[in-house]
Amino acid sequence: MTLRDLEGVLAIEEACFPTPWTRGMFAEELARPFSVHCVAEGPAGEVLGYAVSWNVAGESHLLNIAAHPDCRGKGVGWALLRECVRSGARAGSTRIHLEVRAGNEEAQKLYRRCGFRFDGIRRNYYTDTGEDAVLLSRSINASIDR
Repeated sequence: MTLRDLEGVLAIEEACFPTPWTRGMFAEELARPFSVHCVAEGPAGEVLGYAVSWNVAGESHLLNIAAHPDCRGKGVGWALLRECVRSGARAGSTRIHLEVRAGNEEAQKLYRRCGFRFDGIRRNYYTDTGEDAVLLSRSINASIDR
């Protein structure tokens, strides 16, 4: 992900989330040395999806991931998630963590197919809706290529 990708990233962000990240939030991530940011591009260079994760102190944390609604079910999210796990491995992380909205069953299915396991619930985590977050994690040492 680069600054040039932000228009496409922001369009997907706004289509997918009730409280989307701002341009400034993405720009901050691009400047952080421990932040990993990637995009999936289509044949014409259009942004199909993106992911942002952190690699800190031997652990990775997936902060944000989304695929354009027209691209769901086509492997975009899986490819982005795989890249986050691989970047964590390259950075020496041994585990990757994430929070997902309790009502986002589609995303939870993807994460479980990729080896993530339930770690707990954060009650009222999402301040925009009061929705709970489901905590998931997986070992980075295990392959995600299934």
